[in-house]
Amino acid sequence: MSYSVGQVAALAKVTVRTLHHYDEIGLLVPGERSRAGHRRYGDADLDRLQRIRFYRELGFPLDEVAVLLDDPGADPQEHLRRQHGLLTGRIARLQEMAAAVETAMEARRMGINLTPEEKFEVFGDADPDRYEEEAQRRWGGTEAYAASRRRTAAYTKEDWKRLRDAFDAIHARMADLLAAGVPADSPRAADVAEEHRRFLSDHYYTCTYEIHTGLGEMYVTDPRFTATYESIKPGLATYMRDAMKANAARATA
Repeated sequence: MSYSVGQVAALAKVTVRTLHHYDEIGLLVPGERSRAGHRRYGDADLDRLQRIRFYRELGFPLDEVAVLLDDPGADPQEHLRRQHGLLTGRIARLQEMAAAVETAMEARRMGINLTPEEKFEVFGDADPDRYEEEAQRRWGGTEAYAASRRRTAAYTKEDWKRLRDAFDAIHARMADLLAAGVPADSPRAADVAEEHRRFLSDHYYTCTYEIHTGLGEMYVTDPRFTATYESIKPGLATYMRDAMKANAARATA
C-alpha cells in the first residue's frame, strides 16, 4: 500500500511543504511515483519518516539527521535503540515518546506492522520544521541567522546534548530565583539573564542587548515560547522577559 503526500502529511502531522523539502534535500525521497508523476510513500518511507521525526524531536538539525540515517553501520533496530537511549534521558513530555520507541522496537521484534496512525500518534501536532521555515522567513536575511547556521552546522550529537544541558541549567537557575521570590529586576536575576545572553552569543550568534530584549518579548507574546517556559515554572516567561530587560538597562545605563 502506498500513500499520497497529503495523506502522509496528515498521518505524520507535518506540512506538505516539509515533505517536499525532505524530498528536495534527499532526506526522504518517496519510493514510488504515480502515473501522473505524483509522490507515493510506501511503508519503508513511513518508517524512515518516523525515525526522522524522532531525531528532529530530539533537536538534531536536518543535516545531522541525514548522516545518522545513512550510517551504514546502523540498521533500523540500532536507530530505535539509540533513540530510546536518548529519549529516556529526557523528562515529562518526552517520556511518552520513549514509550513509543519501545512499542516500535517490540513491534519490529515480533514482526507486527504498526498502522500509519500508530507510528505517528506520539508526536501530536508539533512539526519542528514548520518553525524552522518560519525562522528563515523572519530572520533569514540577518547576520545573526547566518552566523547561527554556520556555527551549528559543525555541532555533533555530543555538542547538542552539552548545549541543551547547559541552557536547561540557566533556565533552572532563573526558575529557582522566581521560586525564591527574588525580583526580576534584581542584580541576581540580571546576572542570570546576562549569562543567558552570553550563552547565545558564545554558541549561536552575537546576541546584542537589543536582540536579547526582543527575544524576551517573544517569550510572552509567542504562545510557543510561553508554553516552553511555563512548563519549567509558572510565571517564568514573564520573569525571564523582565530580567532580560533589567539586564539590558543595567548594561546601557
